Amino acid sequence: MTAEPAISRRDVGLRSERGPILLALMLSTGLIAIDATILATAVPSIVKDLGGFASFPWLFSVYLLAQAVSVPIYAKLVDSIGRKPLLLYGIGMFLLGSILCGFAPSMLMLILFRAVQGLGAGAIMPTAITVAGDIYTLAERAKAQGYLASVWAISSVVGPTLGGVFSQFVSWRWIFFVNVPLCIAAAVLVRRYEETPNRSRHRVDVPGAILLTAGLTALLLGLLQGGQAWPWLSLPGLGLPAVAVVLLVAFVLVERRAPEPVLPLWVFSRRLLLTTGLISAAVGAFLLGLTSYIPNFLEAVGGASPLESGLALALLTLGWPIAASNAGRFYLRLGFRPTALIGSSVALVGAVGILLVTPLASIWATGAACLVVGLGLGTVATPTLIAGQSSVGFADRGVVTGSNTFLRSVGSAVGVAVFGAIANAVLAGRTSPAAVGSASGAVFLGVVVAGALLLVAALVMPAFRAEHAAQPEAEGAAA
Repeated sequence: MTAEPAISRRDVGLRSERGPILLALMLSTGLIAIDATILATAVPSIVKDLGGFASFPWLFSVYLLAQAVSVPIYAKLVDSIGRKPLLLYGIGMFLLGSILCGFAPSMLMLILFRAVQGLGAGAIMPTAITVAGDIYTLAERAKAQGYLASVWAISSVVGPTLGGVFSQFVSWRWIFFVNVPLCIAAAVLVRRYEETPNRSRHRVDVPGAILLTAGLTALLLGLLQGGQAWPWLSLPGLGLPAVAVVLLVAFVLVERRAPEPVLPLWVFSRRLLLTTGLISAAVGAFLLGLTSYIPNFLEAVGGASPLESGLALALLTLGWPIAASNAGRFYLRLGFRPTALIGSSVALVGAVGILLVTPLASIWATGAACLVVGLGLGTVATPTLIAGQSSVGFADRGVVTGSNTFLRSVGSAVGVAVFGAIANAVLAGRTSPAAVGSASGAVFLGVVVAGALLLVAALVMPAFRAEHAAQPEAEGAAA
C-alpha cells in the first residue's frame, strides 16, 4: 500500500505546524464538549428556577436541530471561505448564544437562545474533524482523533463538576457564562495560524435547506408535544408527523435535481457511508438518551446532589475518549467492521446494565454501567467516522464528514424527542420520585433498543480495511 502524504498542507494551504493547529482544534472542540456535559447536570436546577419540566428536552433538541440543519450548509461554505474563517464564525456564534442563554428570563427564551448556540456548534464540530483528517495520515488519524476525544475526557470531569458546583452553590446561569473566556481563548488560538484555502464558488441550496429545516422541526414538534399539548390522535398529533414526511420527501426530490445539494444523496448510495452514517445516528440517540435523563433520575429518585450525579455521568464521557484513542490498534489490525462490532456490543451490554440497576438508583452502579457504555461508544464511533473519511479523496472528505456529523445530530435530536415523548407519556403530569423513576426506566429501555439498532448497523457494515483507503493519486485528482 502506498502511504498517504504525511501532511496535506499543500492542498489546504495551512502553513503552520500541526501541533498548534491540533491544539486550536482541541480548544474549539472543548467549547462543544464542555457545553454538552455541563448542561445535563444543571437541568433539574434550571427546571426548578424557570419551570417547564415537560419542555426541558427542547433544550437539547433545538440545539441539536440547529446544529444538524446547519452542518451541510457549512460543509459547502468551508470550500468557499476556508476552514479558519468558518471556525471563527462558529466560535463567535457560540459565544453570542452562551451570553444570551446566561441571561435568559424564561424556559422559552432559553430554548431559543440554545438554537443560536447550535448554529455555532454546527460550524465548529465538522470543520475541526475535517481539518484533523486533512493534516494527518490514516495511521495517525486515530491518535489525532483520540486527542480530540481527550477533550471530551477532560470535559467529562470538568463539565459535570462545574455544572454541579454552579447549580448547587452559585447559579446554573454560570454554566453558560463560563463559555465566554473559553470562546475568547479559542478564537485567539485559531487566529494564530494562517490559511490560504483553494477557494471555489458554491451555490447554497436554499430550497433544500428550508425543506430540511421545516421537515425536521415538524417531526420534533410532533414527537415532543404529542400526547402532551394535544392528543396523539388529534389533528396536530397526526398532522405534524404527516407534514414532516411530506416535507422530507420533497427535500429528497429537490436534492436529486439541485446543482449543489445541501446534502448530497450520493453519500447514501454507498453502503459503507450509509452504514457508518446510521451508526453515527444511533450513537447520537444512544448518548443523548443517557446524558439527558441520568442526572435527573439520580437526583429525583436516588437523592443525589447535582455534583454527585455529574460525577456518575462523567464516567460515560470518560470511557469514550479512552477507547477512541486506542481504537486505531483495533482497526489497523482487525479492520473497521470487527472494531465496530466490538464497540457496539460493549455499548449494548452497558445499556442493559443501566436498565438492570435502575431500581437501585445507585450512583456507583449507574456510573459503572455508564463507563462500559462510554468504552463501547468510543470504540465504535471514531473508527467508523475514520472509515468513511478514508474511503473518499480529499475533495469529498468535508462532505462525508459533514454528512456523518449531520446524521449524529439528527439521531441525537430525534432520539431526545422520542425519549421525551416516552417520559412524558409515563409521567402524565406527575413529578413524584416514583413517577420519575418509572419514566426514566422507560427511557433507559428505549436506549437499549437504540443500542440494538447500533449493533445491527455494525453487522451490515461492509468489510473495510486500512489498505482500502483512498490513495494519494485519488486525492490529488479529486483536489
